[in-house]
Order: sequence, then structure tokens, then C-alpha cells
Amino acid sequence: MAEQEEDFSSLPLPDRFTHKNWKVRKEGYEDAAKTFAGTPDESHPAFKPFILDSGLWRGAILDSNVAAQQEGVNALCAFLKFGGAQAASRSRSATITPIVEKGLSSTKAATKQSSVEALLLYVEVEGKADALLEDLLQGLSNKQPKIVAATLAALTALYHAYGVKIIEPKPPLKALPKAFGHADKNVRAEASNLAVELYRWLREAMKTTFWNDLKPVQQQDLEKLFEGVKSEPAPKQDRLLRSQQDAKKAAPAGDEDAEVDEAKAEEVPEVEAFDLAEPVDVIKKMPSDFHEKLASAKWKDRKETLDEFYEVANTERIQDGHYDEVIQGLAKSMKDANVAVVTVAANCITVLAKGLRKSFAKYRSRILAPIMERLKEKKQSVAEALGQALDAVFLSTGLSECLEDILEFLKHKNPQVKSETLGFLIRCLKITREAPSKPEVKSIADAATKLLTESNEATRAGGAETLGTLMKIMGERQMQQYLEGLDDIRKTKIKEYCDAAVVKAKDKPKPVAPPPKAAPPPQKRMVKKAAPGLKPPVKRPSTPQAEKPAAPSPQPKPAAGKAIPSKLGSMPKSSLTAPSAGVKKKLAGAGPAPTLQSPRRNISSPSPYEETPAPKLGRGLAGRPLGKPSTAQIEPPPSSAPPGMTPAERAEFEDLRAEKEHLQRVTEDLRAEKAKFMSQIHELEHKNAQLNDDRKRDGLSIKAKETQLVRARSEAETAESMVHRQGREMERLKRELNRTVRDHSPPSDDQIYQDRNPDPAPHHPSTERYDSSRSESREVGYQRARGYMDSPSEEKENGGLNGGVGKREAEMPLMTRELSGGTLAEGREETGPDGQTVDSWKRAGEVTSRLKARIEMMKAKQGLTRPGA
Repeated sequence: MAEQEEDFSSLPLPDRFTHKNWKVRKEGYEDAAKTFAGTPDESHPAFKPFILDSGLWRGAILDSNVAAQQEGVNALCAFLKFGGAQAASRSRSATITPIVEKGLSSTKAATKQSSVEALLLYVEVEGKADALLEDLLQGLSNKQPKIVAATLAALTALYHAYGVKIIEPKPPLKALPKAFGHADKNVRAEASNLAVELYRWLREAMKTTFWNDLKPVQQQDLEKLFEGVKSEPAPKQDRLLRSQQDAKKAAPAGDEDAEVDEAKAEEVPEVEAFDLAEPVDVIKKMPSDFHEKLASAKWKDRKETLDEFYEVANTERIQDGHYDEVIQGLAKSMKDANVAVVTVAANCITVLAKGLRKSFAKYRSRILAPIMERLKEKKQSVAEALGQALDAVFLSTGLSECLEDILEFLKHKNPQVKSETLGFLIRCLKITREAPSKPEVKSIADAATKLLTESNEATRAGGAETLGTLMKIMGERQMQQYLEGLDDIRKTKIKEYCDAAVVKAKDKPKPVAPPPKAAPPPQKRMVKKAAPGLKPPVKRPSTPQAEKPAAPSPQPKPAAGKAIPSKLGSMPKSSLTAPSAGVKKKLAGAGPAPTLQSPRRNISSPSPYEETPAPKLGRGLAGRPLGKPSTAQIEPPPSSAPPGMTPAERAEFEDLRAEKEHLQRVTEDLRAEKAKFMSQIHELEHKNAQLNDDRKRDGLSIKAKETQLVRARSEAETAESMVHRQGREMERLKRELNRTVRDHSPPSDDQIYQDRNPDPAPHHPSTERYDSSRSESREVGYQRARGYMDSPSEEKENGGLNGGVGKREAEMPLMTRELSGGTLAEGREETGPDGQTVDSWKRAGEVTSRLKARIEMMKAKQGLTRPGA
């Protein structure tokens, strides 16, 4: 029997895994773990039997013997650690359920720990946990409380090691309400631990998934547990995946980029409630008569249907669908005359854009302009609703998509629209994570600079804040070109806004640096590539000789080309030996070498003589070249070409190098010209926009002047016709007055006197008094006649102008007769024989005073009646 036990070690490992004796199985598990640990790589044959037959691991985990089971789980851990991704993917389906049912709930702590380690290794090796999580969550529905509690504890360990970035948190969150309602206290305690661990990573975003399914008491208990986690710093990934470990090993020590990448990998991902919420189909839940009520003539119907839609769409996540008609109706509601309808419509756009996120981007062009057009509303509640709608639309798209509409509305004639649009642009710059491109920066800076001269204080402040926020993103050096024409006060204000701004786009300065650094490497690479290709002929002296002639090269080369001093003529043909003629043939076969500089560059054919001691002849005029080639054209060959090259190769090398330099210069010139043309294009576009604005403004002013002119002409014609009517009326009144005076004037005193005294009396002193009194009575008669004409009310009272004899007409002759009779009687008395004239004068005075009093009384009456008329 002992001999048979000694022979067990010679059995293959798969056979020992299935042996009936638990000791054999236990030793087999131990030997397998040692074998796996001693393999050089994942492709070792020791892994193959266990990869092909994953049932071996199922039996090892479900081993009836506790000691053997512990070694079996340890062997699985070694298999996963050294077997790689193939070992994990092939064995996972057969091992997860046994680990949950027997490993995690084992009575031995070592077995539990090894089981959790196996789960961690599956995630580490595979780099994902979707399939493992699906199998692991099945343990939460097990009837045994200890298995449910162990599964929750394993989930807590997984999330603590890898976080929510690698392991999806949504499935466990959905299962938490059921775990909190479990009858076993251990299950509830492990559920609380898992909830706290998830809260460390997700914070308040996790509540949107399961919080409403909990009882108020459970919510209060969890809130108390969360209070201890809120003060803790953001968690980090404790365990790296196999791919992260390989990347860390591949990076050289002290590499800053690798450290940055590692730091980014350890950063906590920003998980929002949107990522955890389930999408809701709003189209099915929205009112069936939404479009009919939205087109109703009653504003209450329109507001009511928008309120109903808002209640349906106000959810964390909305399922994507066809919302074209809804967007069209909401855009139309932006023009509604009732501000309550506009406010509710803006709120609907906000929740719809937040619920759809990126899916809402296709509706941006149809809804953004109507919202910005409505920014003219000065009511605070309406302005806030419109601003929130604009922010939601921006979050679903980006700065580049919204910038065109924003710049267009910055030219709006309404100051309120300009100010609110500037506020929207500033918010966009602060929350965007991608810095604007250079053309976008120029457009924003030009528009904001133009607004600094506006009459409205809010608009000027908004322009300064826009430039300050843009400076915070781009840096002062990039923005300096746009602030050159501004005064110091405005620059100071912009700098203050820059210091106070808080932005998220901070990676813009990095792309600015590479262009200068990228230029030198191509030149270095070209030189390095050229030199190694030419080294083989002369290996050792190639590098030193190629470097040394760089300074003294101008003198030897011309001297070599003109070795024989002669008159200033062409080079003598006798100086060319057979080798030089052969060189000329090679050069002729190589094609036209100096096509960029001058045809005479073929003079470089005597280059074989550079190695002779001919530099002694390079003195005086005889050593100078007779042609026009400059020293710059002759210097480069010895500076870069090794001396071991043949003349043809050297000539070709120099031609290529010259052509390359020429192409570089041409490229630089073209780039400079392109930059100049682009700047001219931008200037012309700016001028064109200004001219268009001036044209529109002039057109509007001309139309306003034409309207004023038409109105003034109409008023002038009306006034002229009124003047003509008044003139005709005055003429008619004048004629009427003259006719009335003639008809109602009293008879003259001469006529009265002649009627009463047919025989005139002789001249007597009393006649003079009579004449004066007669003239006074005539004057009184005229005044009464005028007063009668000036008082239309008395005309009506006395029968009008043509109807009967009025009161004044009856009084005027009576007064005249009394006066005339009195004066005549007095005159008679004065002319009596007794010659007493004193009494007659007194009577005449009394009559005169009475007449004056009566005249004053008539004048007073006229003064009272005229205002009433």
C-alpha cells in the first residue's frame, strides 16, 4: 500500500485532480501550484490540460475535503496568475458559481481569502468584469443567507480594489433594495458596507438608481453612514490591471509622461446620475394632444400642455427618438406673446437637452437661435429660464458648434440681447473642456474688443470679462496681440477678470510649444541619414573631415579650381587630365546638376584635386574664381559631404542639398505669403461685416427719414388747407361785420336836427355846445353798434342780426333822442330873452354825466357777456 502511495506522484496532474483519495488530490493541487509558478511564460505546456478541461477546476473548488479545497483554490489562483488571459477566459464559466457557493462561504478564513483573490485575479488578468459580475450577482438570489452575505462582501472587495471605472456599478445598485429588505442581519450589514463603498466612488449620483425604493428608516440609516465618508478624500484604484502593470513596467524610470498617465489612470472618474439612470421613453408618455393644444389660441391651453410635457420629460435620462415635431413646437413657443408660455417652453428645452445629452446635438441649429432671439425679455424669471436652456443646449454640443450663432447675436441691435449673449459666451468658455482653436479665438477676441466701445455699461463689462476668460484659457502671450490697441484702464480690467476666472480648459498652452520644437528634428535626421549612407567608403576619417573643413573651406576650393595662374580668361584646357575628363563624362551622365543656382556650377568638376596640396596657390587674384558663383555656393560641399565620395556622387549630393534648401526657402515663403493672405482675408471679412452693418444701419435710417418726410408733408398739407379755411372764414366774418354795421348804425345828428328843426336857428353860442353834444351822441351810437356786433350772445337774445329790433337798437335811438331833445331844450332855454345861461349849462353837464354813466354801464355789460360767448 505504501508503494502505491509513492507512485501517486508519478501520475499526471489531471489524474491526481480527480483521484478518489483526498490526500492525493491535495498533493496534486500543491504540485500544480508549484508547477505553474515555475513556468517561464503563459505558453508553457503545463497550462494546456487545464485550459482544455476547465471542469478540473470546478472539482477542485467543490472538493469535499476542506483542506484539499483550500489547496485547490490556491492552485486556481496560481493558474490565473501565471496562465494569462487565455487561462482566465477559458476557466471563468466553470469556476465563478462554485466559488460563490462553496469558496466565499467556506468555514476556513484562508479559503475565503483565496476565493476573493481568485475573483480579483479574474478582473486583473481579463481587464474587465462584465461577465464575472453577471455570474457573481446570481449569488444574491441564493436561498442561504451566508452565501448572499459572502457575495455582497466579495462585491465590496472588488469595488474597493478596482473602483467603478472598471466594474460597472449599476447592477449592484439595483440589487441593493432587495438586500436591505433581507431577513438576515448579516446580509443587511454587508449591503450597508457595499452601499458605503459605492458612495465613496459615486457620491450623490448613486441615489438616483435605488434611493426611492428604500424605506425612510433605511434612508436615514444610510445617511448616517454616508456622513463618515463625505469628509474622506477621493478614492483611488488600489490594484492595477495586468495591462496597467505592463504599461508601468514599459515606461522608463523618471519619465514624466508615464507618471502623468499613471496619475490620470488613478484619477477618480466623474460618474453622473445620467450614467446610472435608465432611459425613459418620453414620446410614449407625452400627452396625445400635445401638438393640438400647443397650437391653441388660448395661452392657458398652451401652458397646460407644456406643463404636462415638462413633468414627463423631467427625468435623469431620456431614450433617444424622433423629437423633431416637439422641437419645432418648442421653437415656435419661443415667439409666444405670453411670457409664462415662454418660460415653461424654456424649461422643457432644458430637461430635454439634459436627458438626451449628445443625442440632442442634431436639434441645436433649430432651437438655439429662437432662444437667443427671445433674450430681449427683461423679466428676471424669463431670463433665467432662457439662460438655463442655452446652457443645456451647449452641454449637449460644444463651443465650436454654438460659436457661429453666438457671434451673430453679438451684433444684435438690442442691448439686452447683446448682454445676455455675452453672459452665455462667458459661461461656455468657463465650462468647456476643449480650448478654442486659433481662428475661433480671433473671432471671439475681435467681437469682444468691438463691444468694449458700446454705450451700455453691461455690454462693455461683458466684453472685458470675455477677453479675460479667454486669456485665462489661452494665456497672456497668446492674447497680447488682441489687446495692443486698448488703453491701460481696459487692460487692467481684463487682467482682473482673467485672475478671477475659473476655467476647465487648461491644455491649450501645450500644443502651442511643439511647432518650434518640431522644426529642428527633420534637419538633424536628414544630416544623420545622409552621413551614414556615405560613410562606408571611408569609415574612420569621415566624421572628422566632414566637420573640420567647415571653416577653412572657402580658400582651398577656389584655388583647386584655378590651379594655374594666367590672364583673366577662361580656364586652360591643358590643365584637365584624363581623370578630369572622365569626371566630366560622369557629370554629364548624371544630368544637369546646378539647375537652381547657375549653369556654370559644373565648374565643381575639379573636385578630385581638393585632396592635393593645392591650397598654396590660393593667394592673390589668381586664386579667385573667374565666374560669378558666390562663396555660399562653393562652401557647402566640403562642409557636409565626406571626402570619400566620388565626384559624381558629390555633385549629385550638392545638387540635392541645394534643391532641398531651395525648396525649404520656397516653402517658408509660401507659408509667410499664406499667413499674410489669411490675415488679409480676415481683415477683409471684418471690414465686409462692418460695411454690411453700416449698410443696414443706413438703410434703416433712410427709411425712417422717408417716413418722417411723408408724415411732415401730410401735416403741412393739412395745415395749409386749415389756413385757407380760416382765411375764407375771416373774409366772411369781415363782410358780415361791415354789412351789420351799415344796417344797424343810428341816423346822423344832422338828420335828426333837420327833422326836428326845419328852420335852422341863427348862429348862437349855444350852437357850438349843441354841435359838440351831437358829435358825442354820434360817437356813442357807433360804439353801441360795434358792441352789438361784438356780442353774439346778445344777438341771439335780441333776435339776431336780421330779426326785429333788439334791446340796444331800441335804446340807442332813445338815448340819442333824449340827448338831442335835452340839448335842444337847453339850447332853447339858453337862447331865451332873459339871457340866463347858468341853469342851462348845469343841465347840459348833468345830461352829459348821465350819458357817460350809461355808456360805462353798457361797456361793463359788454365785458361780462363777451367771455360767455
